[in-house]
Amino acid sequence: MGVFCNGFSLFLIACSMVVVASGSFYQDFDLTWGDHRAKIFNGGQLLSLSLDKVSGSGFKSKKEYLFGRIDMQLKLVAGNSAGTVTAYYLSSQGPTHDEIDFEFLGNLTGDPYILHTNVFTQGKGNREQQFYLWFDPTRNFHTYSIIWSQQHIVFLVDNFPIRVFKNAESIGVPFPKSQPMRIYSSLWNADDWATRGGLVKTDWTKAPFTAYYRNFKADACTWSYGTSSCGSRSSSSFSDRAWQTNALDAPSRRRLRWVQKYFMIYNYCADLKRFPQGLPPECRRSRF
Repeated sequence: MGVFCNGFSLFLIACSMVVVASGSFYQDFDLTWGDHRAKIFNGGQLLSLSLDKVSGSGFKSKKEYLFGRIDMQLKLVAGNSAGTVTAYYLSSQGPTHDEIDFEFLGNLTGDPYILHTNVFTQGKGNREQQFYLWFDPTRNFHTYSIIWSQQHIVFLVDNFPIRVFKNAESIGVPFPKSQPMRIYSSLWNADDWATRGGLVKTDWTKAPFTAYYRNFKADACTWSYGTSSCGSRSSSSFSDRAWQTNALDAPSRRRLRWVQKYFMIYNYCADLKRFPQGLPPECRRSRF
């Protein structure tokens, strides 16, 4: 028996459209590791992850998603965060998993965080782009978003697009489109590589290190067993979602160019030494 949903036939799996407003972390997420280091408080409106010398911590969404827009506000580890990584990402499971990554690489007090992004398809990543941010991400909450459609993946910071990964299946580049993904986040020690290639180690006298989360929103297709529809075909249907648009509008393209001109510090598509036999094929296509 097959199930058909928006052009995809999958065995015993179906999707349903859901719009999740700023709900409760109790309702939407499970604390998965770290014991007391992961906490939900303020009536389910705030979540924190902490790292000490014994362990980090993490959480994951109760639901799986296939296409949509995911928003989360984060306030990152303040002060000397060198050696720490706060990861916030979508991922499926298994050796051929798909993954869409935000990773925030800590630094010494006064030095900027590095925002590391990556896209894995069928278990293969190596598509890193890195950025400085144009604000201090430890002083206030800021919104980090992923738009995932059949046409592209867009990474956004405070609604400024910083990266677009386009569907390039027409030239043989795999694109994540058939594996439902959960939302994950973790705070962990990576001082063997995270800060200056591992030269700067975690200062455990500053522990515990804590990051905070609020205002999770998902306008997305959720996946579960036993149902057979992907929402109505009304004016709020799958095909009419704002995140389903094929391209960025003109103001968004200007913002993307501004971010990539002034704040991008690494782009795998410009790393000729890394790819001496030629850049990956998607790098030869338009950014937009």
